[in-house]
Amino acid sequence: MDDEERVRRWCRRVEKRRAEAERQALIAGGLLDRGVRPCADGDDLLLPLVERVEGAEEAMFKPFPHHEDLPRHELVGGIAIMQEEDRAGAARVLASRPSLHTVLFPTSAVEGEFRTREFLVLAGEETTQTVVTEHGHHFVVDLARAYFSARLSTERQRVCDEMTEGERVVDMFAGVGPFALTLADRASLVVAADLNPAAVSLLCENIRKNQKTNVIPVLADAIHLPGVFGRTFDRVIMNLPMESVQFLGAAFALCRPGGTIHFYALVDEEGKYLDAIRAFPVAEVRERRVRSYSPAEWHAVYEIEVGG
Repeated sequence: MDDEERVRRWCRRVEKRRAEAERQALIAGGLLDRGVRPCADGDDLLLPLVERVEGAEEAMFKPFPHHEDLPRHELVGGIAIMQEEDRAGAARVLASRPSLHTVLFPTSAVEGEFRTREFLVLAGEETTQTVVTEHGHHFVVDLARAYFSARLSTERQRVCDEMTEGERVVDMFAGVGPFALTLADRASLVVAADLNPAAVSLLCENIRKNQKTNVIPVLADAIHLPGVFGRTFDRVIMNLPMESVQFLGAAFALCRPGGTIHFYALVDEEGKYLDAIRAFPVAEVRERRVRSYSPAEWHAVYEIEVGG
């Protein structure tokens, strides 16, 4: 194939021995571009992405021959979520992958204190529930009852890889438990809290499914957690991108000096929340772009080392 027939894509560079595990994680997160072929570069493999993410680079790829032009969609386990109400397109998407059982179209935004959406089934089984597999973990998800984003799969594993053995962790907005159960691999204790009873019910199911004995599910408003647990945690996860800033005080009241807070937010400019963060005792803060969210916004994480 000539260079003129190649296409430029963002990609993730991984060692060949880790390529299959990373490929599966990108598929689970809806980030792998299946329209082009991965390509080798020395001892590495370049995996093409549908969007720019942290650490991505650009490269040229060969498209797969006769690739079917499917409507844009996001994969969450065995469910595809389409961007348009297109039943004919949904039927093509459903037929394109044996692992799919349902195609949905969201009929509302993520809204309400429980961060849920309403969906219309366009094709397949009449369900909003599926099982998502990430890095060896299995999460029962019900998209209509509890918010879940598969696109943070790589981010969750990155945080886990940075941890030291035996840390005490609190996930302030745990949902069905993807962060909590991933970090439980290295933590001595994970407190996983959520305000949504349906999310906590699924969280309990996922704790059993993954056979974790060091995760404590808590049905609670995160603002009240410091009154129960105090400043006893080495790491705090704050993944409530549109509202986390109002819980910064609670996060600092939960994290011991020298510990780390991972504060996730949607931003439209670099450093947007630095002033709000520095109103608290901060030893160091680093801002990272996690993924694109819209043409003008991106999902960022502020990694905060708590001061004394």
